[in-house]
Amino acid sequence: MAPEEPVFAALSLGGNMGDVRAAFRFALEKLAQAPGVAVVATSSVYRTAPWGKLDQPDFLNMATLLRVTISPRALLDLCLSIERDQGRARLEHWGPRTLDMDVLTYGDLVVDEAGLAIPHPRLQDRAFVLTPLAEIAPDTLVRGVRVEVLCKAVEGQGVERVAGLRHPQETTGGAEG
Repeated sequence: MAPEEPVFAALSLGGNMGDVRAAFRFALEKLAQAPGVAVVATSSVYRTAPWGKLDQPDFLNMATLLRVTISPRALLDLCLSIERDQGRARLEHWGPRTLDMDVLTYGDLVVDEAGLAIPHPRLQDRAFVLTPLAEIAPDTLVRGVRVEVLCKAVEGQGVERVAGLRHPQETTGGAEG
């Protein structure tokens, strides 16, 4: 069910195959074009070691904060569609991917249904998710705890800021970062 008033939702984006930065730009553009979705903020891009399955290339990760008037399920469906458009194939759990998008939070809503859990169930354990999210939404509450506090609890997991993204609407000639 769609909210009566706009809600802030947070997403995590990651990938380690192909041109991940281009995949991020594509995803942000598609999100911004979607009815009922406004991109409010985007984090820097961070490099992290793989999580879960270790024998693969490092990942790039970032977070984005959205203002939405679509339902949590519609937001998930949008993310899955964008992933498919970027060639995402779910062949191996925690395996390499062109683009991975996770719905982290949706206001203060708690959802636990088939295929959709909000807040993301492993959010509090993952520095590669919390570090970018803390950059743009440190005061967001996850199960009653501020993202900034959760982020401090997982410091030292090897998350390295590498740069931001140059968005298509920005002028050329400037350095990313």
